[in-house]
Amino acid sequence: MNEKEIYTKKDCIEAGSSCSIKGKVAVLNREALAPGDEGQLYFCLCGNGAAANPPGCAVFLVSLHTGAFSLKRRSEVIGVLKPELLPDSAKLRLSQIRPIRALELERHEPKYSGRCSLPDGGYTAGVWLYSEQEARNYIEIQRRYQHRVMICNRDDFCVLEMVEGKLLQPAQRERKQVRVASDKEI
Repeated sequence: MNEKEIYTKKDCIEAGSSCSIKGKVAVLNREALAPGDEGQLYFCLCGNGAAANPPGCAVFLVSLHTGAFSLKRRSEVIGVLKPELLPDSAKLRLSQIRPIRALELERHEPKYSGRCSLPDGGYTAGVWLYSEQEARNYIEIQRRYQHRVMICNRDDFCVLEMVEGKLLQPAQRERKQVRVASDKEI
């Protein structure tokens, strides 16, 4: 999918301050962008302005156009993008975002890797995940936006696979044995 020229409120599933944008792809007003930056799509990491009816106004974001971190005001956010409108280039950039509060890469041994791919097979390198909770959080971030999400263990064995939001692996009878994600969370 190609990126649109301009995203508006019509492109959002939720808009305004009554919706939470934390852990979702947010659409920024064009006026909030730095000169020369054309990307309106950002992944919201956190901030006292990220919740529904927030007590504050600061939101910490990652540009899905450049990958740069940004601090914006909640009033500069239009809303949450409809997942089907996320362009492929932004999906690939999103797949590289580790969960909020993930452990430091230099100090811990990873247990899993998270990977996403497009319907045409396009993908980027996986990201390291250091606990079962990080794997669950990665799935939660990616599942509404990505065609395919995989969680692999250290031996590169796939322990969880989702395609278009539907769990393929583990099979129903194996789910009780896999601690990466519970049925309730998927």
